[in-house]
Amino acid sequence: MTRSPIRVAGQRASGTMNKQPSEILQFGQDASSLGGRLGAGAADVELARVVEFLGGLCREIDTSLEPTTPNPHLNMILHLMRGHIEGRMVSSSSMASASGVPYATAMRKLAEIQSAGLVEQRPRTKSGRTFSLHPSAHLLEEFGQIASRIGRLARASFDAADPEETEDYFYGGSYVSSQAVIAPPRALLSPLKLAGGLRILVHGDPTFMVMENLKRQFEQIVGTDIHQRAFSIDRLHQETLRNAERKRSAYDLIAVDLPWIGEFVTKGVIRPLTEVMDTDRLDPGDFHTAGWRATHWNGVPYGVPSQTTPELMFYRKDWFARDGITPPVTADEVIAAARHFHDPRAGRYGVAWNAARGTALGHTFMMTCAAFGQPIIDLPEIAGGYDAARLGRGPWRPRLDTDRALAAAEYLMELLDYSPPDILSMSWYERVRPYAAGKVAMAYGYTLLAPYFELDETCPAYDNTGYLPHPHGPAGAPIAPVGGYALCIPANLAPDRVKDAAEALIAFTSPGAQKLYVQNGSRTAPRYSVGADPEVRRLSPIFETVDQMSWRDELQFWPRPPIPQVSEIIKLCGLELHDMLRGLTRPRDALARIQARAETILEDTDHEGGNPWTPNA
Repeated sequence: MTRSPIRVAGQRASGTMNKQPSEILQFGQDASSLGGRLGAGAADVELARVVEFLGGLCREIDTSLEPTTPNPHLNMILHLMRGHIEGRMVSSSSMASASGVPYATAMRKLAEIQSAGLVEQRPRTKSGRTFSLHPSAHLLEEFGQIASRIGRLARASFDAADPEETEDYFYGGSYVSSQAVIAPPRALLSPLKLAGGLRILVHGDPTFMVMENLKRQFEQIVGTDIHQRAFSIDRLHQETLRNAERKRSAYDLIAVDLPWIGEFVTKGVIRPLTEVMDTDRLDPGDFHTAGWRATHWNGVPYGVPSQTTPELMFYRKDWFARDGITPPVTADEVIAAARHFHDPRAGRYGVAWNAARGTALGHTFMMTCAAFGQPIIDLPEIAGGYDAARLGRGPWRPRLDTDRALAAAEYLMELLDYSPPDILSMSWYERVRPYAAGKVAMAYGYTLLAPYFELDETCPAYDNTGYLPHPHGPAGAPIAPVGGYALCIPANLAPDRVKDAAEALIAFTSPGAQKLYVQNGSRTAPRYSVGADPEVRRLSPIFETVDQMSWRDELQFWPRPPIPQVSEIIKLCGLELHDMLRGLTRPRDALARIQARAETILEDTDHEGGNPWTPNA
């Protein structure tokens, strides 16, 4: 690789990195098309604001005017609506407490609103002796109409036209400017009826652990118990295949790593979404394009993005600014910056990355090849990269022994010189820990790993981290390879559970749910609307950065093409290249062996693709 000097601050790189927002379009969509998606959920926002407004107004009247009489009906209805909007459990006793009248009176008033058909009871135990309270469909419809009328009345009465003059006012200009705010997820109108509760198989990463921490809240939303099992990436793959061999699935939903989609479809492991739901209910246009397309096989969606987490380059903004160095855009600049910051005697290293033997290193090589302009199989070239949307048609030819692949392998060899001493055992989490601890200047990492330093004020990297797409090689372009998981419905799920599993899938991937994950520590946002939510953007620069990358067409899923054999090829690359990094074989020899073995793997497979899924009797 030709080594170039470090660019100093003030120099500009050419290409898409310097495009103005007006030039950054994706598939012909500009900012105006995004605005329509941001309006989705506005009714929920208005409902939440009206509930809060009426509650505050009642409190003002009850505490400011004497004499006054509480309105227990309204107080209890507002309490019930707040619980519904926030996904919190509401009981008879909490309703009585919120009424503002003595307990006995409150219970009579509660009976009255129940008789009016405004409240629905749901059993909390098998015995049915205890239950939670929820607004009925009739109450929700009526309250939606009230919300609309109150908004019009407030705007007409106060005539608040200037958002800057009405900053502290609830309705009017300040209200209209807040339409992008996503409301919390609401409880389902009808609770899920799944014997034994909802069973989910997931990956043990920070985002899914956030879902586990919110378990009680989501149980209130879906109306049933939730049982979640988490595995490492390789064990998750194994357990999913074992589950497919059972007569009936042990899980209602399964988290599927995006590169596994082709394998799981051709092996009949997962169902097409079109068989179980109207996919328009998901609002597909709201998902990042690359994340949504990665869930498809032969043009059919098989899952819903639960995480869209591109792998980026993390770098210490304070270190680069202090030394007057511009963050690296090219692979040569990564090497130069890593050399500059590398000082093992001071316990400081240039760069950390996935170099552990097997799956971890295999992923690194595939994504590095992409940054050097080389897909691992022969894909047709299109504007912005390569076309991985027609992989179901086959056949596929490996492209692992090319000049660009060799340049990528040699780049990894160069990185070794400026990496921590335990780099050959570093994988997903190990690469981020020394970065968070202030021992590494740069680290390749998925956005889902950012909580390790973004949420810990004691980390030197806290509030000092910048995010870049993968720096590229001479024949490549900036790219952010899309990772993450889709939630899928197993093909062998019992028929009587499929409908409710689909409802749970919609609930867990809704904008409100995704925003809740972010507010509780996740740094993945599969939807444009979530990344654009002002409350979300205040939590981390990642969301705006990823949205910008998506508009620049840098988010791509072709670096890890989801062909059925991709897991075998990933492991193959990770084993052979680990020997290369250890000095046991030369880069060119390692790539020749990988190419030959990959050809055999692909030749041994039926290349027709197809869709073998058939419903179980």
